[in-house]
Amino acid sequence: MKFIRRMAKPVSLFLAILMITIFTPCQTVLAKMILTEAVMESNRADEARVYVNRVLVREDLKAALMSQGIDMKEAKARIDSLSDTEIVLLADKIEQLPAGGDPLGTIIGAMVFIFIVLLITDILGLTDVFTFVKKS
Repeated sequence: MKFIRRMAKPVSLFLAILMITIFTPCQTVLAKMILTEAVMESNRADEARVYVNRVLVREDLKAALMSQGIDMKEAKARIDSLSDTEIVLLADKIEQLPAGGDPLGTIIGAMVFIFIVLLITDILGLTDVFTFVKKS
């Protein structure tokens, strides 16, 4: 029994010091759920930066900026300094702008043009398409 007490004293002292050194410097960690939208938004910001930089390298855009008196290095620096929210809004705005005309507007314009041509030819008596045109 003396042997066990004699061995238990240094072991218990070692274990007490070990527990104090391990558990004393522990700090509490605050963890919370991350929303899926937050993760998607951070990915969207990276994609938006790549998209805007890809658009900025186009030759027609460079020529348009140069004609306005804007230096490409300055434009690049300004785009790089935009926040994540601003760059996403800019990329969305670029995607929404028509590149050479809205296809829906072109289709409607073509339909109106065809209607007017058929109406004129019907009035002149060359065709008989519309029933509301009175023939003379």
